Amino acid sequence: MTAIEIFVKMILDRWNGSIKNCDALLNSLSDETLQREIAPNKNRGIYLLGHLIAVHDDMLILLDLGEKLYPQLYEPFLKSPDKTVTEIPSVTELRIFWNNQCEVLKQKFDDLKPEEWLTKHTAVSAEDFAKEPNRNKLNIILTRTTHLAYHTGQLVLLK
Repeated sequence: MTAIEIFVKMILDRWNGSIKNCDALLNSLSDETLQREIAPNKNRGIYLLGHLIAVHDDMLILLDLGEKLYPQLYEPFLKSPDKTVTEIPSVTELRIFWNNQCEVLKQKFDDLKPEEWLTKHTAVSAEDFAKEPNRNKLNIILTRTTHLAYHTGQLVLLK
């Protein structure tokens, strides 16, 4: 394996492990439990699940892998705080979205060659990327893995 292949594998293994951990946790929590706040006056589990799906949906755009799967989740789960939007999908719907999205992302990630991970993401200009080549697709996976782990830690509080 080349150094690039090793780094890409390490980061994608961590991403996949974090998805697996979050998925196992979500599967252990009932729909009713996900309606609860993680702590008094904090986000509900359903909001965190919708938020993760919305953030991961943005990755498709950032990584230039296609259009969002669930653009309708932007307003209630990224733009708005929890409990301010009255109409949101059910936990059952969000679980279906989560599972589908995880499968789609895995397939698209698996299709990228290691070198492609070091190319620029769509939120950086060619000029800025020339100055800061670390603003690449692989870096998006690093930051989103940390984000996922953070919110998985919050969801654990529902157990």
